[in-house]
Amino acid sequence: MGLFDMFKKKEAPEAPVVPASIDAQDGADVLCSPVSGKAIKMADVPDPVFSGEVLGKGCAVWPEGEVVYAPVSGKVTVVMGHAVGIMSDSGVEVLVHVGVDTVNLQGKGFTGYVSQGDQVAAGQPILSMDRSVIAEAGYKDCVVVAVSNSAEFADVELAVENEGRVEAGSVVAKVTRK
Repeated sequence: MGLFDMFKKKEAPEAPVVPASIDAQDGADVLCSPVSGKAIKMADVPDPVFSGEVLGKGCAVWPEGEVVYAPVSGKVTVVMGHAVGIMSDSGVEVLVHVGVDTVNLQGKGFTGYVSQGDQVAAGQPILSMDRSVIAEAGYKDCVVVAVSNSAEFADVELAVENEGRVEAGSVVAKVTRK
C-alpha cells in the first residue's frame, strides 16, 4: 500500500438482494407465519426464556426455507441481526427471533433487509438466515413469533390445528383483545 492509497475512496459493500414479498393474510388480530414449516406451541420451543413466555406469548415455526417475512404490518422497532421487533399498526408488539442461542453468532449467517424505523407490510422479507451456519454452530433454527406486550391482551393462541404445517404468510396465531 502506497502513501496515497490510504486516501482512496473505499468501495461501499454491495446491498443485499432483497427477495420478493409474499401474499400474507394481514389483519388487526392475527400473526402471519414468518416462514413455511411446522408450527409449534411456545411451550415447545427448546429455550426456557421463550417456552416460559418470559418475552411474551406466541408460537414458533421449524423453518423449511431461509427467508423470514414480516408477520404483521407496522413499524420496525428493533433490528438485532437474528431478530426483528415490529410494532403492528393495531398495537401488537411482535418479536421475530430466529433460532435458539443464535445471538452468540453475532450476526454471522444472517442478512437483514430492514432497519429500525422502517415501515413494513406483512409478507415483506425482513431477514434471511443461513441454516447451515446455525446448524454447524450447534444451534436450533426455530423461528419464534412472540407478542412482547401480551399482558395487554386476553390471549395469544396458536391458530394451527395439531401443530401442523403452515405456509409463510398464512395465519399462525391469533390475538384476543380484552
